[in-house]
Amino acid sequence: MSDRLFFDTNIFVYSLDRSSPQKAAKASQLIRKAFTSHNGVISYQVVQEFFNVALRRFDPPMTASEAEQYLAIVLRPLLAVHSSTALFSEALRLHGQGGWSWYDALIVAAALSSQCNILLSEDLQHGRRFGALKIENPFL
Repeated sequence: MSDRLFFDTNIFVYSLDRSSPQKAAKASQLIRKAFTSHNGVISYQVVQEFFNVALRRFDPPMTASEAEQYLAIVLRPLLAVHSSTALFSEALRLHGQGGWSWYDALIVAAALSSQCNILLSEDLQHGRRFGALKIENPFL
């Protein structure tokens, strides 16, 4: 994998999902490859969304200690896109042009700003392109 990959939140959620072992295996494989190739990218939004799910909806919910460990080992090394006025402006432009929800527009804007070639997401439009950026659903 030489492409620069942006990971949507659902990849991390599925990597820990015991109810869907096939998706968990695929998501875990993608995360491992991102570490070995040093080509994975996430934004602060992904971290926030992940912990919103992990601390409230996981069964059982992730503990604060587990969350801190996951942040240090998995999320922090991939965290490359910080919130900024430029990021918000690009997301507003995408929202206005394509009818994207605010949070989906932020994900696309973050992937674009980090010069990723592929945005991995189950929730966005598989195959859609934004210049050099292509959205791919890795679970298809």
